[in-house]
Amino acid sequence: MVWASYFLAALAVFLAWPAPIALSRARWPARSPFTAMVLWQSIALAGGLSMIGAMLVWGLAPLGDNLVSASIGLWNVLMEQKPAETLGIIHVFALSAASLLGVHLVFTLMLTFIRIQRQRRRHRSMLRLLSSPVKDSPATLVINHPTPVAYCLPGGARSVTVLSDGLLEMLSQEELNAVLTHENAHLQQRHHLLLWAFAAWRSALPWLPTSQLAQVAVTELIEMLADDQALKHVDEGTLVRAIAIVAAGSPAVADTAPSAETRLELPAPDRGTMAEDWSTSVQRLRRLLTPLRPLTALQRAVALGSAGLLLVFPPLLLIAPALPG
Repeated sequence: MVWASYFLAALAVFLAWPAPIALSRARWPARSPFTAMVLWQSIALAGGLSMIGAMLVWGLAPLGDNLVSASIGLWNVLMEQKPAETLGIIHVFALSAASLLGVHLVFTLMLTFIRIQRQRRRHRSMLRLLSSPVKDSPATLVINHPTPVAYCLPGGARSVTVLSDGLLEMLSQEELNAVLTHENAHLQQRHHLLLWAFAAWRSALPWLPTSQLAQVAVTELIEMLADDQALKHVDEGTLVRAIAIVAAGSPAVADTAPSAETRLELPAPDRGTMAEDWSTSVQRLRRLLTPLRPLTALQRAVALGSAGLLLVFPPLLLIAPALPG
């Protein structure tokens, strides 16, 4: 069993440091956002399972020759009060750490969910007071604010898309359709669930490079996925203009920026937009204005196959010591 814990620990280190750094610096995710999203999820799941599994297997090693017998031995120690002379303090520490980490991850996931739900309820209550529904579209609300704002508020059957009247004044009907299609894609593809999971992961392990890089990367990827959905209904130029107006807060930006280079050098808006949001908008514009070739079928298969192996490998290492021989 000890060798399995070593392999799991090595995999955990690999998925906690070099793998997310390399993926966050790669350019190919913009060529296939869905494939990159799957790979990020597999890195997160496999990394967490490897961390917990390495400590669990190593802590149980003195109690049996395989995972099954060791688990039975631990049960006997805990429930039948049998002696455990071979279980030293280091192994007790490993088992305790594995248990605490597992509980911590699950607790943080639940706590993040509760916090997000409370924020959405407060937000929805405020919208009832400060917004009005669009005629013939009760799921679209308009708030009175000059800044161009567009976002979706998930809530199952109560999901809504929120627009500002400032945005409605700046966008043409085609550009507004692009924005609405983009926001509806977030709701239809359940992107809020991905954001919830990665936000919880970052809250649970804020010191881990994987959690920090993954949240930023996933935020960019879901915007790209929504853009791809919007492109099925509007032309590229319309979507580019809509993104530029929303990001910069002025239609003049798009009017005076006919070239890709000019559009990508827009000054950051002074309306309090976070740097990460502005960076995401620039990445979206760059992807639309200078598109890259899509991944080939073989490249997608390799990336998705790697994601599958990452999900299968840790459980196999946990089960392998329990096999005969």
